[in-house]
Order: sequence, then C-alpha cells, then structure tokens
Amino acid sequence: MIQINGQDGGGQVLRSALSLSMVTGEPFRMVNIRGKRPKPGLKRQHLTCVQAAAAICDAEVGGVEMNSTSITFTPGAVKHGEYAFAIGSAGSTTLVFQTLLPALMLADGESVVKVEGGTHNPMAPSADFISKVFLPAAAKWGVNAEMTCERVGFAPAGGGRVVSRIRPSILTPHDLTERGEIQRKEITSMVVGISGEIMKREVKAAQKKLVWEDAEIVLEQVNDADGTGNCFAVHVDFANLSDRFTEYGSYGVSSERVAGNAAKNVKRHLSSEAAVSEHLADQLILPMALAGAGSFTVRRLTNHLKTNIAVVHKFLDVRFEVEELEGVIRVGVA
Repeated sequence: MIQINGQDGGGQVLRSALSLSMVTGEPFRMVNIRGKRPKPGLKRQHLTCVQAAAAICDAEVGGVEMNSTSITFTPGAVKHGEYAFAIGSAGSTTLVFQTLLPALMLADGESVVKVEGGTHNPMAPSADFISKVFLPAAAKWGVNAEMTCERVGFAPAGGGRVVSRIRPSILTPHDLTERGEIQRKEITSMVVGISGEIMKREVKAAQKKLVWEDAEIVLEQVNDADGTGNCFAVHVDFANLSDRFTEYGSYGVSSERVAGNAAKNVKRHLSSEAAVSEHLADQLILPMALAGAGSFTVRRLTNHLKTNIAVVHKFLDVRFEVEELEGVIRVGVA
C-alpha cells in the first residue's frame, strides 16, 4: 500500500492521490492530512471527494469522517454512469469534479456527474475557469469533457450546481510552451444579492489598470442564487490557450481593490513569456502525466505544482523534467 504524508499539502494532495489511485488500482494510506493548516483534517468538501471517489469504483475506505487526519483507500474497478453528489455546504463542486475526472475519462463509457455546493469559491477554480480554461487546455492532451454551471453558489450559502459530461478519452502528448498572441480580452463581474454598482466600479478600475479599450465587458446580476457574493474576472484568449484571473469581493474590501488585484495578476502573467498561468499549471500535471509525455512553461514553480508532481511520482512510473529557461520554467514529462 502506498504511504503518503499529507502534512505539507492541502486538500490537493488528497484529491490527486484519490484520482491516481482509481486510475492505477493502487491502494494508499494518507496520514497528517492537511497537517499544517489552521484546522487540520478532513472537512466536508474533502469528505465528499473521498465519498464520490469511493462511489465510482466501489472502494474500501477507512477513517473517512469529519476532522480525520488519516485515511485508507483501496479502489475497485471504475464504473461509468450517472452520479449525483451534494457537499452539504459551500464546499467546491469543481474540486470534486477534478477528483473524479481522471478516472472517469479513462473508463469505457460516458459519465454524467452532478455536484451541488459552491461553484465560485476563493480557494478553488470557479466553474467558469473549469469550463473555459482548464478543460480546453486539458483537451490538448486528449481529455474529452465539458462542464455547465446550472446554478451559481457562493460561500457561505452554497446552493450551486454543476453538471459535467465526461467521455472516454485517448490521451496524447502535447507541448504547450507558447501561448501565442492575444486574440480576445474580456472583463467580467458577477454579483448575487448586492448592488450592481459594484460591477461597474470593478470594471472601471480594471480598465484603468490594464489600459484596455478593446476588452469585452460582461456584467451579470444573478437573481436565482442563495446568499450574497461577488466574482470578478479578467479572461484572455491567446492563440494557443485561454486563461482567467479571478478575484472575489469580501466585506471591507473595495471594488477597486478587488479589480486591481485581478489586473495585477494579469499584468504579471503577461510580463513573462510563460504559456500557462500558475493556477492552471498545477491542474495540468495529472492529464500530462497520464498522457505519458508533454510539457508546458510557467512563470515560477509553486508549492502546489511541486506537491502535485511528488504525488504523481508515488503512483506513476514517469519522469518529470524541470528546466529553467530565460524568464520561464519548463515542466515536462519524458
């Protein structure tokens, strides 16, 4: 049984281990789950990830309870089909989806997965990021899946719903080392249960910071959602991929600061020659590793990226190459 110490990583270590365990059929035991977090152990969102993974492969599990710091997971055969999971809080629906994706895309039939909870969470990729950035990028390695956000859910109210369709995928190597020229720019703001003036202020602030006169503006006041929330994003379509830089409004933080933070991240990415942003990079590690070859360039090597590579090495016989080039880092699988 593979042994993993989850002390130095967050929930991503657990999610990647679950994904790879289902794909390889290798059982694992993880201790010190989220050990260095202020509140260690499994939270509701992590429980749902484990329970969802167990459901699609009839796994035998141990230690799966709130605040548990160790679990065992012994997978069975992955079964395609229709699944529905409810987190029971505003925990991230997209992270549950990403946990199941590798196993279901390598199953022998199509799956439909519905997850209820949070769709726009500060510490997770938004449903928009998954559908418009991650999945199109992963498709370059052969991943065949799509996601639709049927109902928006912000923290802490939750109440959101995403539905994904995952098809059998034939993975192939791909090199994503150049992003290409900018094809389209979009500045978007979404609010739930709060004044629409916030959206206008955010867009104005971002336009001033980015000096973009040709960006498309999207303002979305959502009425069919629980609670309150604000999500601001700058979306850029390059010739070879898309990327999205997201910030969330919160009490006591001005609209100008929210938009300014997103604009700062956009400018930082554009100032480098990296093809892939830091947030997207660690999410592409599993598709690339499962394809057996490929590469991408990123501005810097984050802890999330290093952690994901370390987990992959526990399950797969692949070799990662990390090469410092002029102004960027090339991460590859050989």
